[in-house]
Amino acid sequence: MLVFDGSGSMAEMGFNQIGEPRIFEARRAVATVMPQVAADRRIGLLVYGPGSVDPCGGVKLHFPPVQNAADRLIGAVDALSPEGSTALTAAVEMAAGVLKYEEQPATIVLVTDGKETCGGQPCALAADLSAEGLATTVHVIGFKVRGDYFAWGSQGASDYVEAEPVARCLADRTGGTYSGAESLDELIAALRVTLGCNVLF
Repeated sequence: MLVFDGSGSMAEMGFNQIGEPRIFEARRAVATVMPQVAADRRIGLLVYGPGSVDPCGGVKLHFPPVQNAADRLIGAVDALSPEGSTALTAAVEMAAGVLKYEEQPATIVLVTDGKETCGGQPCALAADLSAEGLATTVHVIGFKVRGDYFAWGSQGASDYVEAEPVARCLADRTGGTYSGAESLDELIAALRVTLGCNVLF
């Protein structure tokens, strides 16, 4: 199951404010990768962010895992208008339920550009998924989550660090991988690795 960030920050640019909104590159990455992987496995799509008056209420299952989902998934991501907050914990929990994680192996690929902003506890959820699931794995892709800060000890130079999301613990505690992607090519590579695994989604 691909759990995709459609929150308002996806309409913003990355840390250096140069380039184009995150969602543009994310759409191109999805359009590149899906035709390569969707023919060989069942993939579903769940989006968090848009679609609700409540900023934290926009968690929507677009479709459960199906074969040959490339066109359907690309179309859904292309149609997204980013808005709302980052309810990633609720989204991953819903995805796990759709995959019947307590009864069968389940793999979730979470794409996020930031931290949980709706009060969810991703690390606690990771512990529950690990304890209650038959074999639940969450891979996390942090897309353009790098932050900049002023380094007082560097004579006025700006240093840049990757603001790894708290959601990383979803990967660490379920045996998944965390990938930081700061460019289109890195996002494509991360999606290929995670969605290309020989598992059901």
